[in-house]
Formats: sequence, structure tokens, C-alpha cells
Amino acid sequence: MNYTITYYNERVKQQVMALPAGILADYIHLTDLMQNHGANLHMPHSRAMGGGLFELRPKGKEGIGRVFYCTQIGQAIVILHSLVKKTNTTPAADLQLARKRLKEVNHG
Repeated sequence: MNYTITYYNERVKQQVMALPAGILADYIHLTDLMQNHGANLHMPHSRAMGGGLFELRPKGKEGIGRVFYCTQIGQAIVILHSLVKKTNTTPAADLQLARKRLKEVNHG
């Protein structure tokens, strides 16, 4: 099973690739797993956020990242948003942006 990973837009791709080196390395490892085995990695690597939104949970010596994604028919994974966590909770604005992008991906 080969899944493809795409990005919501070029800016999202650039933001993900600008994650700190350790977090980015873990992100790349996790996306390799998703490409080969599917998007359902489970905790602690991935978590369902409801409504078809998922978060990838890469870690590195620099801290904890979050990369929001969704899946589409045809084994496609769409990366919607990323951030480096500064607090224990995900900022509401980041979650809201990911949910907005999810709606746009699902409904054009």
C-alpha cells in the first residue's frame, strides 16, 4: 500500500520543512510510515481530532510539534497545518485553522 502525501499549499509545505531539525526528522520518519502503512498510526504518533482531522505528533530535542492532516479517497494524505507547541494545549487558533482547511479540502 503506497499512500501519497500532499500539502494544502506551498506555504504549508515550507512551514513544515522549517520545523526544527529534530522535530522535522521525526516528522519525516512518521510520514514514511504513513506512506508505507497508511495514515492510522495511533498514539503516541498520531491522534484523531474528530470530524476527519488528525494530528501527527513529532518530537525532537527542540520540543514537540503538531502537524494536522486529513485523508482522502484514493490513499491520499493532505497536510493542512503545522506548529511547534509552546504550551500543554494546542492553541485554539491553530486548531481552528486546521479545521477550516479540512472543510476546504473536503468541499472544494
